[in-house]
Amino acid sequence: MRYFFEISYNGTNYHGWQNQANAVGVQEVVEAALSKIFRAKIEIVGSGRTDAGVHCVQQFFHADVENEFDEPTWLIKLNSLLPKDISIRSVQPVKQEAHARYDAFERSYEYKITRVKDPLLIGQAYYFFKSLDVANMNRAATLLVGEHDFECFSKVKTDVNHFICTLKKANWNQKGDLLVFNVTANRFLRGMVRAIVGTLLDVGTGKITMKEFEEIVKGKDRKKAGMNVPPEGLYLTSVKYPKNVFVK
Repeated sequence: MRYFFEISYNGTNYHGWQNQANAVGVQEVVEAALSKIFRAKIEIVGSGRTDAGVHCVQQFFHADVENEFDEPTWLIKLNSLLPKDISIRSVQPVKQEAHARYDAFERSYEYKITRVKDPLLIGQAYYFFKSLDVANMNRAATLLVGEHDFECFSKVKTDVNHFICTLKKANWNQKGDLLVFNVTANRFLRGMVRAIVGTLLDVGTGKITMKEFEEIVKGKDRKKAGMNVPPEGLYLTSVKYPKNVFVK
């Protein structure tokens, strides 16, 4: 049977989601725990990849298992085998052809910036002390909403066929000392959110104008966009699927 597993994790100790030869990814740790429970090699397919140090509030992966997954007993067992920084939230049976990556129609991220030096937020948010024009950053962010070519915000070495994404939401919100960027789209390119945030910070500090920001987007040149902000402020917060992929 095929199941969708809902997972969350603190990405500080992992080199991203994907299995890698010389580093530990979240996928490797989860596959080892599942294989131990089912006493057979279990391979999983995630809804997407996250980079090293990126956190996850909600992600999904699918796995095929011989036995029926008995919740909540096996869920407790599975979480007891996983380290403290990885948790399986739920398990749902899906149709056999359901795919955690290709069936997802919407993904959301948030990026957290702390405006004050806070030792309790080390590894959880990016400390950015320079003065920012948040209103101007929000005006720039609205230019990204809709269907656009986002090649300027993509990592150069990537295996995608095209750079077209449809953004449904992109905005900044102040929450106390935290400045949070929320973005929702049908798909994201590698490094896209961190590059967008870095470029919007350039708008906020006055390093680039609104017109220059527009030209960067239209120019499709990654070298013209801003820096990739550090990974610790980035969180994958939501992945959505059509209801018809689930069995119940």
